[in-house]
Amino acid sequence: MFHEYSKADFVISTNPARLDLEVIFGYLSSSYWAANRPKEVVARSLKHSLCFGVYEGERQVGFTRVITDYATYAYLCDVFVLEEYRGKGLGKWLISVVTEHPELQGLRRWSLATRDAHGLYSQVGFTELKAPERWMEKFQAE
Repeated sequence: MFHEYSKADFVISTNPARLDLEVIFGYLSSSYWAANRPKEVVARSLKHSLCFGVYEGERQVGFTRVITDYATYAYLCDVFVLEEYRGKGLGKWLISVVTEHPELQGLRRWSLATRDAHGLYSQVGFTELKAPERWMEKFQAE
């Protein structure tokens, strides 16, 4: 079952058939976090995530995906709104829709990584790690 949310001229949809791989890959390939991610990897990541597209009519203008077990944990990643659509509140709306999604309620932990959008995420309850000494990672640059 897919969900759609409307606001003015925009729609947020979880329908994977609406996703525009070219728009998503195009944005990610110029981002600081996924510039070297191959298109095949982007396509595979979409297939195995809960994806949210932001649309003006049929044009995709924003995106995020959630990696989750739908029970205890969710990782929010690859969030973007195309530059010409920024300043319209779409990013804040997108993150609110994601965190309020009915299949993602009751999770014990959400996480994300950001270089410069702490203000956006703090508006919906994200904070710095409470115990960073407990977290580890195995990182491989793309």
